[in-house]
Amino acid sequence: MPKFLTDLEKQLEKIAQSIGAGNPNFRLFLSAKPSSQIPIGILDKSIKLSNEPPSGLRANMQRAWCYFPDVNEFNDKDVKLKSILFALCYFHSCVIERKRFGKKGWNLGYDFSLGDLRDSSIVLHKYIDKLQSGNVPWEDLRYIFGQIMYGGHIVDDWDRRLCDAYQTQFMNDSLIQDELDLYPFADGKKHSFKCPAPTTYDKYLDHIIKGLKEETPIAYGLHPNAEIDFRTEQCKEIFTALQALMPKDAQDLDSDSSRDKNIRTPNDLAGEQKEIILDDMNIADKVINVQEIKDILSQG
Repeated sequence: MPKFLTDLEKQLEKIAQSIGAGNPNFRLFLSAKPSSQIPIGILDKSIKLSNEPPSGLRANMQRAWCYFPDVNEFNDKDVKLKSILFALCYFHSCVIERKRFGKKGWNLGYDFSLGDLRDSSIVLHKYIDKLQSGNVPWEDLRYIFGQIMYGGHIVDDWDRRLCDAYQTQFMNDSLIQDELDLYPFADGKKHSFKCPAPTTYDKYLDHIIKGLKEETPIAYGLHPNAEIDFRTEQCKEIFTALQALMPKDAQDLDSDSSRDKNIRTPNDLAGEQKEIILDDMNIADKVINVQEIKDILSQG
């Protein structure tokens, strides 16, 4: 975080204390990544707005597609550009959503943004507009998207290899020759999401809403079990936050010395909620008995 923010805070204080020195129409716009080093005084005086990617592949795909709102201009574009842009939006959504899987998604955290999608789209439009023959320069596009635009963020060799694999999967002749399945390695599986034949802007959007009905790690080329670790970590974060919000006195009630039989402890409440969830979802008979499995293994 820049050190000048401390001086900026002092200057803003002087302006606020000076009678008649400030212009009532004065506005200061600051943009920054999340940081704990931003002076508290600036945060207190600011109206804070955050712009974060939505959660879920469909929401990210809709956000990426709606980033290009000129419907009439899109409908008049070359059919090749339509298919490539759709695949590019899917690639953008995948690289963002993979971050939620932790080390299974990316070895390092990268700040992919709509700016990468915007710049890639600009390059794509220029290439297709200047295209004289019927052959799409796939190698050039893969290099620009995978090595420069998005690859410019990547510093890990294995992450770069993953990005190249995505580009090889999406950016090829099969994308414009037939309806390419955008789910990597999804052949023979029940999950599928294909790039539709070239159509209008609204029908592409409708295909996103109806085609991406459920979240699955298969959409990113991951094993279905990858979601187990992600959901486990998500639950840990939720309960850690709840525990941090819990009154300190309530946490001491779990000890036998201070426990009152008439007081319901957090563990009691958690047990009650567990029983309610099991009854509502009718999965009580499907719960794995871990202790029983341990006993069987110990006997073997």
